[in-house]
Amino acid sequence: MEERSGIRAPHSANYGAMGQPYEPNYLTNPDLERSPLLPGSTNYPDGKMASAAMNPAMNPAMNPAHYAAAGAAALTNPAIGTDGPTAPLPEWTNIPGYEGMGTSDNSGKFLPPPDLGPMPGAVPSPTNINWTVPFISEDVARKALLDYAKRKCCYGSAPAVEMTFHELRPYNTYRYRLETFTESRACNWVTKPFTSQSVDSPAFEPAPLPWEIPVQIPTMFQDQIKKMPVPRTSSVKTCPQCLGTCRTACRKCHGTRRVRCQWCNGTGRRVQEACAHCKGCGTESCTTCNHSGYVKCQGCSGRGQIVNYIELTVTWKNNVYEFVADHMSEFPTELFKTVNGEKIFSDEQMLLPPLINFTVPSINQASQNGLQQHYSQFSSSCRMLRQRHSIEWLPLTKVEYNWRENRYNYFVYGKENSVYTDNYPQKCCCAVM
Repeated sequence: MEERSGIRAPHSANYGAMGQPYEPNYLTNPDLERSPLLPGSTNYPDGKMASAAMNPAMNPAMNPAHYAAAGAAALTNPAIGTDGPTAPLPEWTNIPGYEGMGTSDNSGKFLPPPDLGPMPGAVPSPTNINWTVPFISEDVARKALLDYAKRKCCYGSAPAVEMTFHELRPYNTYRYRLETFTESRACNWVTKPFTSQSVDSPAFEPAPLPWEIPVQIPTMFQDQIKKMPVPRTSSVKTCPQCLGTCRTACRKCHGTRRVRCQWCNGTGRRVQEACAHCKGCGTESCTTCNHSGYVKCQGCSGRGQIVNYIELTVTWKNNVYEFVADHMSEFPTELFKTVNGEKIFSDEQMLLPPLINFTVPSINQASQNGLQQHYSQFSSSCRMLRQRHSIEWLPLTKVEYNWRENRYNYFVYGKENSVYTDNYPQKCCCAVM
């Protein structure tokens, strides 16, 4: 088998590498002092201040004297904490085999699977298949039209009862269906508040690579998604949003404890008089933070610490390829999507060979095209667990009949004996033509 580009040995240190993870999108205040993020580090990267908790004027540990702001200028302070847990910083993510997840280009989102083995066609094609195909009778054709008329509130049943058959012309066709059941794996960093849960650290044993993690395969040919933490990738860190203080500046008042008065819209006046609600100052106490200037940190849920780990997402998907052979009639082919056929052949293997001995050449060609398409599409990004394909006989008969000295026709199609016609002869005036 040809070696595929991008496939690495299962134990390679770079297997599944995805570039460096992104840093949290903290808002920036250029006037704030720079302080170390973690012990041993020097300064925050440019433009990556952790939160408003670092502002000496807004942190009670640095400035016990709380200030009260009055005026629009104090309401534009951009130092606001970021909501929700954030992605880990680069210095936190040095786990072999998982380097650099979370880049904007999504490189490696779908990790390459292990080698799949032989290409389709390595297994001999099935032989001695019975391709016998039945046809419908006049009784079946009459009943199908009668049932069709009964389902239409404005259609009379007389044509179905009184008609005389002129010809039943079969246009039987076939549907080829290929199903390829695949498994794909993707990894992403997850950050959650630390609530004293157990931490599976990589300190004593390396983390398994994505395709080395055992996962129970669900029922074949049914879509399913499963998420699970990758073993030995967890670590507890100080929350980078609040630096362990458990709170961040209020988003509504920007840490000033006051907001624009809703009664006078910050003007301080109503109907040429001073606003009675704000006493003319144009601001009122912030109810979001209870006039404290701070809210509970959303990144750590007010606990001061977060836990990072890699989450493995396993996606099982049943991928379907279908082809309907040309039936050489004016019947709309898309109607076959709503009916079933009579299955006359089925095969299931890990990797299927193409059909070569069916009586309709276009079905053999569709089998080859479908298998090649699925292999090219999925072999480099998914594990192809199982394939099955089938041929269905799709009954299609054009019925020509006479009723009251006029010639009409309709189609009977599918195993359900559904009817399609655009010239039913007996419709009431309220019927939609």
